[in-house]
Amino acid sequence: LLMLGNIICVCLIGIPTAWLVSCYSFFGRNFFSWALILPLAVPAYIIAFVYTDILEYSGAFQVILRNLFNWNNAQDYWFPNIRSIGGAVFVMSFVLYPYVYLLCRSSFQHNSARFYEVSRTLGYNLWSTFFKLSLPLTRPALVIGCSLVMMETLADFGTVDFFSINTLTLAIFNVWLGMGNASGAAQISLVILIFVFTLLYFEKSARNRREYHIIDRNNILIQRNILKGYKSFIAFTICFIPLLIGFIIPSIILFYYSLLTFDISFDISFYKLIINSFSLSLIASLITVIAAIVIASGQRLYGNKFIIFTRISLLGYAFPGAVLALGIIIPLALIDNYIDKFFISYFNISTGLILSGSIFALLFAYLIRFIAIGYGAIESGYTSINKNIDMASISLGAGKIFTIKKIHIPLLKSSILIASIIVFVDTMKELPATLILRPFNFDTLATNVYQLASDELLEQSSLSALTIVLVGIVPLIFLTKKISDNKYFS
Repeated sequence: LLMLGNIICVCLIGIPTAWLVSCYSFFGRNFFSWALILPLAVPAYIIAFVYTDILEYSGAFQVILRNLFNWNNAQDYWFPNIRSIGGAVFVMSFVLYPYVYLLCRSSFQHNSARFYEVSRTLGYNLWSTFFKLSLPLTRPALVIGCSLVMMETLADFGTVDFFSINTLTLAIFNVWLGMGNASGAAQISLVILIFVFTLLYFEKSARNRREYHIIDRNNILIQRNILKGYKSFIAFTICFIPLLIGFIIPSIILFYYSLLTFDISFDISFYKLIINSFSLSLIASLITVIAAIVIASGQRLYGNKFIIFTRISLLGYAFPGAVLALGIIIPLALIDNYIDKFFISYFNISTGLILSGSIFALLFAYLIRFIAIGYGAIESGYTSINKNIDMASISLGAGKIFTIKKIHIPLLKSSILIASIIVFVDTMKELPATLILRPFNFDTLATNVYQLASDELLEQSSLSALTIVLVGIVPLIFLTKKISDNKYFS
């Protein structure tokens, strides 16, 4: 139900906003063209904490309603329970809709621009063109966007745990950590993996069908209709509401609570959280980008010899953090036990948990989880480098390693920077794998927010949450710049 609700809601939000921004000119259109991406900077669990604090019985919204209408208690009125599947759909859909918005907007621009004039000559207006032409053509992009939303929903832990919604991901935590049943948790993880591979299959099928799209880029752009008066106001409202709920309100609330509790929150422990989070994210970003360069370079220089290795290495992003953590901690713990037994037998020294009890396990999980992001950015940069450069370098006697080091990497600086920032930010936000694999007495901003908010101390967690949001805006600035440089998104 949670997944189905999210799919319906993100489509109801993402498709209309993408169509309006693509095909109409109205007040605020240039602002919304990039600002509608901003909710991606806010993790779903932070949105859940904020809106629970606002909308629950003791929250500000219901208190205002009771004072306004002279209601004494909950028996005098009805208000939906935010800690429910409906509440989870509400908070998650306003964070995840940018996946559908971005992909549908790209599809509307690329396809509608070529067919728009033909459609008008046949007597169709803009809305008829949308329902009979543009929407059917955007189906592959929509399927891909919905697949991403489904995978993010499946991977979510903070929101469903806070709302006490029984999902497979939450079941892994309950069965493994609550009942101590690792084999039961592994069986649940297997069910999730089957579901993930099914999603990947449908996503790949949709991607293959993109051959029906017009991908030849030319100077034909949609001539956007100008909206005035109440029509402009309606378009503005449709675009403003998702931004208001998904980004503006949570940011204002977090900023307000941060000011109230600044003296309490901004102490030595906060410095430690900053150091732990930033150092861990920086190391993970460095390792992941290096691995991405190796894979992307190997794919470019060796072609199909690397294709199987590349495909396998890129599957990690589809795995929920809890499943990934379970798949890492069990074999690493076995290796630690063998190492410990070996050193005790021969040297009478206990090595302890070298791998599973240190940040090595975390970094390994981050590498598997985010290598696909780094590879995507590096591969995108490689598409702009002519392969004749490689042939010229090799024909002049330079080896492949020299070509990568002295030619490819300098030309890939911007792509490497973007990949590093995105991986850095995603590591900052990652929660389930970090909760499971972190060493003892090692907290990050994400785990601190989760722990305090779970103890109903949202105000004290707001500074850490606001820091995560502010850091998350950085890659969106790069994404926005990339979009603005693309004439199809003008």
